Amino acid sequence: MVSATQPDVPLGRVTLRRLGRTIRAFATSEVGGRAAALSALLLALLLAMNGLNVINSYVGRDFMTAIERRDSQGFVRMALVYVGVFATLTVAAVTYRFAEERLGLLWRDWLTKRLVGVYLGGRLYHHMQIGEGLANPDQRIADDVRSFTSSTLSLCLIFLNGTFTVVAFSGVLWSISRPLFAVAAAYAAFGSLLAIVLGRPLVRLNYDQADREAGFRAALVNVRENADVIAIIQREPHLEARLRRNVEAITGNLKGIIAVNRNLNFFTTGYNYMIQLVPALVVAPLFIRGTAEFGVIPQSSMAFAHVVGAFSLIVNQFPMLSSYAAILARLSALVDAAEAAGGRPAAGIAVVEDESRLAFERLTLRTPQDGRVLVRELSVEVKAGARLLVRGPRDATTALLRAVTGLWDAGEGRVVRPARDGVLVLPDQPYLPPGTLRELLAGIDVASPIRDDRIREALRAVAVDGVVERAGGLDAELGRDVLSVEEKGLVGVARVLLAARFAVFAHLEAGVGPARAAEALAAVATRGIGCVVLGDEGLGREHFDAIVEIAPDGRWTRMATQEVA
Repeated sequence: MVSATQPDVPLGRVTLRRLGRTIRAFATSEVGGRAAALSALLLALLLAMNGLNVINSYVGRDFMTAIERRDSQGFVRMALVYVGVFATLTVAAVTYRFAEERLGLLWRDWLTKRLVGVYLGGRLYHHMQIGEGLANPDQRIADDVRSFTSSTLSLCLIFLNGTFTVVAFSGVLWSISRPLFAVAAAYAAFGSLLAIVLGRPLVRLNYDQADREAGFRAALVNVRENADVIAIIQREPHLEARLRRNVEAITGNLKGIIAVNRNLNFFTTGYNYMIQLVPALVVAPLFIRGTAEFGVIPQSSMAFAHVVGAFSLIVNQFPMLSSYAAILARLSALVDAAEAAGGRPAAGIAVVEDESRLAFERLTLRTPQDGRVLVRELSVEVKAGARLLVRGPRDATTALLRAVTGLWDAGEGRVVRPARDGVLVLPDQPYLPPGTLRELLAGIDVASPIRDDRIREALRAVAVDGVVERAGGLDAELGRDVLSVEEKGLVGVARVLLAARFAVFAHLEAGVGPARAAEALAAVATRGIGCVVLGDEGLGREHFDAIVEIAPDGRWTRMATQEVA
């Protein structure tokens, strides 16, 4: 069953305009020249294949007439021409398919990279997570883009080929019998209308099916990623029940698709069988009366099949069209979400980039729900090499951490900080993205690569240099379970030592222990890196230059612990 709260599948002018905009963007992109060359090749091959098919119809007519007249020389001559035309058609068809696949791959590569950039670069993944959300954006970017590019290209070529076919074979059909041409047009129009009526429910069903399949895969991935916790808390029956419901939703929706396809297939199968009979019913009497050659009968059947097939693209391609409509709607919804995230009102908290400073200027943070003040007009600056401890309620320090990264909207004031890797933030739950140790510590595609000895020295400074051998070297892909939670946190500190000018640590002692936390802070200060530590009650005052205490009402006090150099 489709939830009543699910949106309708949008296929209006806005979606079609986006389709046109996407095609234009691809055509004018850095790969547009290659795309134009492949498109021109496909167009030339389409024209060539349609011309060869028309020639083939006349060759077939003369071939069958030679048989009917028992003309052995004509038979041999037409058979050789037949072979030549078929060989040329084979080369053209194979080249056409190759060019279509390469153009589709080029488009998919370009569009996927563009969407990944939007998804990550604009923090769209985060806005989707905290808002109402969009189901399975990962599946839309991975699977739907693949289907979208291949289906768009395929359908465009099918309709373009249909147009060429109508132009090429309408003349043939008209020269044989004008009534037969009129029958072909009327037959195709009736079939298209009925196919739309019978198959329209497939659009909604295919849209739902993609979401339900993706939801089931996501649930299975969740089980794999949390295997230890699930085994400890013994929630297998709960998860099995949910997975069973997912499977039932998938199969229930598939039953609807199968039922609609059954009704549509009843019609399309009979419709296509009749194409073989109709031209014979019209042309055979002409042959019987002696006003047409015998070869005209198979020629008319071929021409009729081509013209009706071209006119009947909706009938023959409706299952593909319905799937394509669902894919187009899903990608359009992803674009809607991206535009909504990009059009969000500016936050009251200004994040100002300054490569030489990390400071909070009259910063007030409130809860988004009820506007309760968490931090009131905080003004403090962290100098190079200085260590600042900020203590207070957990929700206040969490809000401050998120304000540094630009994720906290509720409040006013300014956060002054360097751009990007100039200030590194380490949350209390350490996370290392997939990659090698070198990539995690030195970055990817950096202009000035960091030397191996510097990387190893940074790891030694936080006492985790042993992970290099355990991981298989700096350039080996780091497995999920190679590092403990503590080691992940310390690798994050090592990255700070290599790349940052400032750092913000959340609950550092809780993540790596008091001894390691003290060593990390000493290493950071020795390298002239300014840092803010949020919420660590167990670390002594001697490890910091100043302490900020935030009260439950948001008011704060600052205490210097020693003279800052």
